[in-house]
Amino acid sequence: MSEREGGFLVTQIHHLGRRVFSELLKERGLEIGPGQGRILFALWQKDGEPINALIKKTLLRKSTLSELLDSLEKAGHVKRVQSAEDKRKVLVKLTEKTRQMLNVYIEVSQEMTKIFYRDFEAEEIDEFEAYLKRVLENLVSQESQ
Repeated sequence: MSEREGGFLVTQIHHLGRRVFSELLKERGLEIGPGQGRILFALWQKDGEPINALIKKTLLRKSTLSELLDSLEKAGHVKRVQSAEDKRKVLVKLTEKTRQMLNVYIEVSQEMTKIFYRDFEAEEIDEFEAYLKRVLENLVSQESQ
């Protein structure tokens, strides 16, 4: 057994954070899973993204992204459309219904940030996030080898 617990702690935070986030969304009438939320968040930043761009932004595998897009499309949150410039590209666009959900999602995200960082000083948050970014960079570089 390793003496370091970082990976285990990050996994616990990830799973519990997803449950809390989903519950907060549900309390506000939004039935969106965490994976779906990641896709919607990327589209709220830039709507009409090609699937390959969403893979890079969300770090989801293509098969996982396709499954999540299927469920989002079925629920009326997104639609896939052929690009006018390049007929080989499929773009993912938000529906009007989903565009209007952005404010609730932002509100819940801000609440989650408060929960995450309760009793932390600003400097501690900066340092913690810098470490997390380094870990993420390490994982991304490992996966692309």
